[in-house]
Amino acid sequence: MPLDQALRDAALPELDGTLPLPGLSAPATILRDEWGIPHLRTASSRDAWMALGFVHAQDRLFQMELTRRRALGRAAEWLGPAAAESDILVRRLGMEAACRRDFAALGEAARRMLEAYAAGVNGWMSSGQPLPVEYALLDAAPEPWEPWHSIAVMRRLGLLMGSVWFKLWRAAALPVVGPEGAARLRYDDGGTDLLCIPPGAEARRLEADLAKLAPAIQALLDSMDKASAGDEVGGGSNNWAVGPQRSATGRPVLAGDPHRVFEIPNMYAQHHLACDSFDMIGLTVPGVPGFPHFAHNGQVAYCVTHAFMDIHDLFVERFDADATHTEAPGGPAPVTRRRDSIRIRGGETREFDIVETRHGPVIAGEPAQGAAIALRSVQFAETDLSFDCLPRMTMVRSVEELFEATRGWGLIDHNLVAGDTEGHIGHLVRARLPRRPRENGWLPVPGWIAGHDWQGWIAHDDMPRSLDPEGGIIVTANNRVVADDAYPDYLSTDCHPPYRARRIAGRLAERPLFAPGDAASIHADTLSANALLLRDRLAALPAPGDGAAAALRERLLAWDGRMEAGETAPTAYIALRRALTAILAERSGLGAAGASPLAQVPPGIAPQNQLWWTLPSLLRRDDSSLLGGWSWDQALGEALLRAAAAETDASWGEAHQPRFAHPLSALHPEAAALLDPPSRPVGGDGDTVLANGLLCASGPAASYGALARYVFDVGDWEACRWVVFHGVSGQPGSPHYADQNEAWSATRMVPMHYGWEGIEKAARHRQELAPGAKVGPEA
Repeated sequence: MPLDQALRDAALPELDGTLPLPGLSAPATILRDEWGIPHLRTASSRDAWMALGFVHAQDRLFQMELTRRRALGRAAEWLGPAAAESDILVRRLGMEAACRRDFAALGEAARRMLEAYAAGVNGWMSSGQPLPVEYALLDAAPEPWEPWHSIAVMRRLGLLMGSVWFKLWRAAALPVVGPEGAARLRYDDGGTDLLCIPPGAEARRLEADLAKLAPAIQALLDSMDKASAGDEVGGGSNNWAVGPQRSATGRPVLAGDPHRVFEIPNMYAQHHLACDSFDMIGLTVPGVPGFPHFAHNGQVAYCVTHAFMDIHDLFVERFDADATHTEAPGGPAPVTRRRDSIRIRGGETREFDIVETRHGPVIAGEPAQGAAIALRSVQFAETDLSFDCLPRMTMVRSVEELFEATRGWGLIDHNLVAGDTEGHIGHLVRARLPRRPRENGWLPVPGWIAGHDWQGWIAHDDMPRSLDPEGGIIVTANNRVVADDAYPDYLSTDCHPPYRARRIAGRLAERPLFAPGDAASIHADTLSANALLLRDRLAALPAPGDGAAAALRERLLAWDGRMEAGETAPTAYIALRRALTAILAERSGLGAAGASPLAQVPPGIAPQNQLWWTLPSLLRRDDSSLLGGWSWDQALGEALLRAAAAETDASWGEAHQPRFAHPLSALHPEAAALLDPPSRPVGGDGDTVLANGLLCASGPAASYGALARYVFDVGDWEACRWVVFHGVSGQPGSPHYADQNEAWSATRMVPMHYGWEGIEKAARHRQELAPGAKVGPEA
């Protein structure tokens, strides 16, 4: 018997019959539909959380434990040296202490939820079912689940998303291109930003005030000299809502798709969970109870995108001679230092120092050399009560109740968009943000200047929101939420370009009445504004003398700018843009900035990936200041020659096809055929609504995209649909490990079954969970 078949057959759990789950107050039922999606019915909310923990472990135990290890700095014990730097970083961030602190501060409902969920996870591990195949490959056994571990999982999945990478990138670039050059290193604004609030409004971004930034700039340059200096995570999201006046159903409709790096298994899993107090369906996070991001409860549907609020500050710290104190406004401030170690697969133990200043842990630089960079992040600095929101969110009956239920959420910042059965739609920035000056948003700032310290918090009631906006449409796609000068507090410096939001808004404007069935065609939209920008610049460029370069130019001039999988012109366009980005990195000298210690914070910053997003704004403004004396026409001419010499005849779908790599397949190539789910050719790129994006430094293959797609017909719940990019199961070899990929690749969706009578009739598997000895208080 082949190895992969033997491993598969030995590891798959039973999905029918009866299994014990001690602690349930009454029997629970798990029904699985044609896509293997679990629909769970229990007697009480406590039983519901227990059953969800049981089913998460049944389908995703290895993923849950690996995410927990990544959160707590223990992944290298399984994954080897490649995970060591990330393990060290999370140890420096103090993940375990922060999660234990937060759990101790939670209210009763959240603590009981986490305790019940942990009991369900441990109940599956003691049920006698086979372990997932990964444990055989690792010769490992799972460790018990503790209630606070779910906080660690959730914290890790949003870890350091957003502003920290832009600040580190500009700081690394500062010695190379100077203050004015570093101020240009922002994501493209598309000419003008399209705002989320008010929907449809436009605004120009505020530019860096170099005079106010002068102390930070000098401090950074000094610190780099002392240290002998000589979001990289792809992703985003779309969502939109139409109110009854713009809906073909007369009811609100919500749709969208969360974009992240393609990790196997998927960050999300489809679940339906019902008890005596709620009946919810949506995307869960394996390892976490509740529905934090995408769901409906029969009254309210909601979804999120990353809001790009600035929740991370970086401080340049100046240390005394023995690195025991930093310079501070009131005199020297003590530094704490402790020694820690990680174990690495193969037997090695690696020791390291953890240094914390009054602002937070040092993440770059060497205190012993006099200067380093410390991080103060909303994700760690103070007690977080995000998990108190999760049980409250199950009970809401209106958009406004949902917004109130999320008071205190701070683990990551979201555009929370919702609709309810009374016909209301709304948008709230769900985040905790400190008050501090705008200058903190550009670069690491001097830690010894009191004006850069946090000055309290922006109140939940003061966060940007919109209820039933005029026009009846809400669109968010990681674009700027509000105009910089239209809000009293500093919110953000960096955000994604407005192309996806603008295109979605345009597509909605074409439909006076939007129907749920229209969502898939918007999900699938491939028109690239930046392809059209580059095409227009090529039209103004004299034809090159080189025959191949001239032919490439003519080919792109005849193209409509759509990143369709079956076309070859998108392949040529990406080759040209990658060549142009490489030239910008070379001519500016910024290619070398990747060697800066500031760019080495895990997972690291690749200059070409950052410049990919900056290039369109420079090109649109004809700003050649970073081209080392060249004009953009010269750079485009050279890029045409380089791209013409590359292979550009493959269809875009072939060149762009993602590879879904399980974290163990490189370590166990003999099992890769089992571990790595199949993929298919896909279109789109990071500038299109079909945001199958690429990392410039890595090549044309899609590395991130929609982990899921969904449409909620609010009030007609059987009309809702969804899909995930591989399948609901995280068990290699399961028939539901990759069975949704064909639909996902074709931007189709599958039914979101909600009515229990239909679920009962259509169920492919039925499993009963039988109560055993009672554990803990009843719900």
